[in-house]
Amino acid sequence: MDASPTEPSYQMIEYIFFDAALRDRFVEYAGGQGVACTQEEDSMGFVVAVPEDLPEATADLLDACYEALQEEQAELTEASDEGTHRYLAGFRMELPDGSHGMVPLQPDIAKRLLGEFSLDEIHDLFATVAKYALNPQDVPVCKVVEDEGP
Repeated sequence: MDASPTEPSYQMIEYIFFDAALRDRFVEYAGGQGVACTQEEDSMGFVVAVPEDLPEATADLLDACYEALQEEQAELTEASDEGTHRYLAGFRMELPDGSHGMVPLQPDIAKRLLGEFSLDEIHDLFATVAKYALNPQDVPVCKVVEDEGP
């Protein structure tokens, strides 16, 4: 029998913040939706994690709140002289093994992405990039499409 600690059987969705007040607003909003959060601080910023198995409507509300707070973060950054040298926006990325990471972006690029794509589309884009970055294929694109189907 393996004596190693048992890991939780559920996955977490992580949201990153670069301002404690914005993080606190997100945690408060999530709590108002009945969602328990875990929080930690790492080298990139403030990480808030919520269970991945949330009802879709609740997950959509949290994503919309996060997007709005990221726009506020971008505005705060633009108003700050020191903000031009820091990554202050990020998107969650799912890796092929099911773990999650964060893609830091300059706020103006994040804002442009959010202006053209939904959060789900951005997550899918980064997941695809991660998949092929971790398993590069030196084949023509048409061959990849044939192998994977539509």
